[in-house]
Amino acid sequence: MRLRMWAMAGWMAGWMAGLTGAASAQTFLISQNGKSVGSATMTWTRSGAGYGISSNASINMTGLNLSFSETGYLGAHLNLNTMQLNGQVNGTPVTVGAQRTNQQFLMKIFANGQRINTPLAFHSRTVFLPDFDPAGLAAMLRLGAAYDNARIWAMIPKQTGSVMPMEIATDADMQGTLNGKAITVHHFTVKVNDGVIEVFSSMTSDLLQAEWTHEGFALVRQGFVLTPPKHPIGAPPPPPPASQQTGPPNAPEPQTQTQPQ
Repeated sequence: MRLRMWAMAGWMAGWMAGLTGAASAQTFLISQNGKSVGSATMTWTRSGAGYGISSNASINMTGLNLSFSETGYLGAHLNLNTMQLNGQVNGTPVTVGAQRTNQQFLMKIFANGQRINTPLAFHSRTVFLPDFDPAGLAAMLRLGAAYDNARIWAMIPKQTGSVMPMEIATDADMQGTLNGKAITVHHFTVKVNDGVIEVFSSMTSDLLQAEWTHEGFALVRQGFVLTPPKHPIGAPPPPPPASQQTGPPNAPEPQTQTQPQ
């Protein structure tokens, strides 16, 4: 156990050394079945003993016009403290706030003129995970590297809000290029909330690509190419059921239910 703790501390120290006081920004392209439909950005900044994170994404396609921006703060061990998301789904504004209060999280949702306050179970290794959010996936990768992908949870800002366990399986390494340079690529299969995400990272746990294979969506870091592609262009997966064709299962949606404040 002590050796594992030292190894974890060494990994965290090495990754922290890679971040300076300046922001570390990355840009991603979003596609469905090989067709460009949007983009996203992510920024991590050292802030005191922890990290300030921000991200935004926008998608414009038939049946789904989605945009959001979020900011938050993670503690020294990547533990979630606060998160604020403002967005629109098909023209409907949605606001979600999440904050740790003692030994629980409190999620506050405003949509369709309704306000919902939902207390959620506290887990120290929790990531805020709306769909198409590179910051949430990056936090998951870094927690996974530090804790052997064990006991990591996803906070999902959909309906009244929920916290779900994540099953993260390590697959065989693959190859790719980043800005023209050949790199080894880690590959993970992530199961959460009845959905599956294929996630690809660098050797230092930086997010490179994510694929929602059932819906045909992919989030790819600008300048990165997986070689060969996991799912070749020209052979898209079958379309999802009609009830899911507006986006992946966890995409923010206008709220239709209320619960006591």
